Amino acid sequence: MKTKMRFTARLFAVLGAFALLATACGGDDDTPEAGGALTVAIVAPSASDDLAFTQSMVDAVNALDREITLSITDGTFIVEEAAAAIRGYAEDGINVVIAHGTQYGASLAEIAPDFPDTTFIWGTATDTQGLDNVFAYHPAADQGGYVNGVMAAAISTTGVIGVVGPIEAGDAVAYINGFVEGAEAGGATVNVTYTGSFGDVALAAEAAEAHITNNADVLTGSAQMVVGAVGVAVSNDVPWFGTQANQTSLAPNLVVASQVYHWEVVLEEMLALRDSGTKGGQAFELNMANGGLVIEFNDGYSLPADVKAAAEAAIAEKSAG
Repeated sequence: MKTKMRFTARLFAVLGAFALLATACGGDDDTPEAGGALTVAIVAPSASDDLAFTQSMVDAVNALDREITLSITDGTFIVEEAAAAIRGYAEDGINVVIAHGTQYGASLAEIAPDFPDTTFIWGTATDTQGLDNVFAYHPAADQGGYVNGVMAAAISTTGVIGVVGPIEAGDAVAYINGFVEGAEAGGATVNVTYTGSFGDVALAAEAAEAHITNNADVLTGSAQMVVGAVGVAVSNDVPWFGTQANQTSLAPNLVVASQVYHWEVVLEEMLALRDSGTKGGQAFELNMANGGLVIEFNDGYSLPADVKAAAEAAIAEKSAG
């Protein structure tokens, strides 16, 4: 795929003590590039290299098998700023605008009708709010959560596992519910803490510390704030299970596996529909059966063969529905 990356300088974001400053930079011209490339913009709440929610979408667009000019506005924690970016891209004539955040739904309901020739893609969400130029997407995150939970229970020595969640909503709660089910099926006790924030790495670190104090010897969590929890896992030599993106680089010796969102699976379907004249009106699910959810094992972690076999059996079960 030929992908032309064009980052805009609309907004900046800081993820906190363990995160990087996410800057977007670009040219002087905000008009779509000529030459036949599909113009796509992503508006997302966290840094484009967060190894979590936002990066999963950036990686997916880069994986598409077509020529694309990509613009990104990241770090839009404030919904009003995200709405301004979404509208701005539509005004610029961008072909496809991806509103990558459940919280952007109300804004999109106001904006999309003003731009009937623009395709808007919104998630995570299970419906299009009745808008015929909006596609929606969501992951069956409980599937990979279950698989990770099966492995976590098998490698835990204390039988206690800690989960660091953000806000109790969306794919985060689906992942956590699936994880708890898988771990409890293996006989483990699972303690779940929701921090109330998607991006507060300090709160994530505090929650992880509390879990370890309460005898947890395996950790997992969801959203961009998990870098704080992973830092605690590293300090205490505790295995970690990731979701949304491959998080091995955060702890190469301790990340056991990651559930990775391959949004390109459903994006390809949406764009094919757009090519045929359908600009929206349908919702898509990412799951193991369609290859959109993938458990990526870390070769740097010595996972016992029987545990990996159990994980692969669970993957097969979920893939079969």
